[in-house]
Amino acid sequence: MQSVLAVTVPFFALVLCGYLAARANVLPESAIPGLNGFVLFFALPCLLFRFGSALPVAQVLDPLVGGLYLVGALLMIGCTVYLTRSPRVPMKDASFGALTAAFPNTGFMGVPLIPALLGPAAAGPVITMVLVDLLFTSSLAIALSQVGHRGEDGPWRAAQRALSRAVSNPLPWAIALGMVFSALQLKLPGPADTVVRMLADAATPVALFAIGTMLWRASAHARKPTPVKLYLPIALAKLLVHPLLIFALGAAALQAGAPITIFAITVMVLGAALPSASTVSLLAERYGADNGRIARIIVSSTVLAFATFTLIAWGIGVQPQG
Repeated sequence: MQSVLAVTVPFFALVLCGYLAARANVLPESAIPGLNGFVLFFALPCLLFRFGSALPVAQVLDPLVGGLYLVGALLMIGCTVYLTRSPRVPMKDASFGALTAAFPNTGFMGVPLIPALLGPAAAGPVITMVLVDLLFTSSLAIALSQVGHRGEDGPWRAAQRALSRAVSNPLPWAIALGMVFSALQLKLPGPADTVVRMLADAATPVALFAIGTMLWRASAHARKPTPVKLYLPIALAKLLVHPLLIFALGAAALQAGAPITIFAITVMVLGAALPSASTVSLLAERYGADNGRIARIIVSSTVLAFATFTLIAWGIGVQPQG
């Protein structure tokens, strides 16, 4: 347990630092988009490029890992929508609530945290999970949120727009470029490699700090109070049910003789045990969902994840590398 805490405590401490800095206005709210822009367009793409170029292509893009993880995401979204939709929670709110239950913070938190626990080889399955969430999970939830609308606001058009935004996201392109370099065994020239390495090294602390600022912003912009029963169960489902479901799917695949490793299942379970992606709040705000409820799910899942993620990592026998 102590070795796991030695990794998780600094990661969650940096998230807390970002939250407190934004709350105390040490980092003005107007600076938060710029901080996120640095992470999204510079630091994190460089980190993903380095991981992608250092690993075999088959490890970076594993169809079996992606397929199992996608099945888990579909089940989480479907069950959450079915169980939470009510007169108090219409389809749009139920869909974005389901997205928080199925979409972990793999990009900003999982990419640096899980390899820190399991070693660089863990980056491959994590990258596969990032692609599934960006291209499929978020698109499906956004499409469901528009059920009942027609024309430009219909589910098909909403899914198309979501997929278009995902394709314009720099992260998949950074991954793809890294895979090209890996397949062709290319290397960046010295100065360019130094720049990429410096930006990649900045990704972890700045991304974690940025998560904290986004959590503060989401909670500060919540429009109305939300009963605990409408958000805490979903946060707990994200942290406990999602990793348990992924473990069950992985174990079933292994039992059926599928060519998946215990290591890959471990990575997937840890990825599913991460808190909800903070960017879901921005999507909910853009589509006019109850952002107060979504913000509370994200904040509570992040606060509770320090305990639940650490316990899950310890319980499945993770031994941090180095």
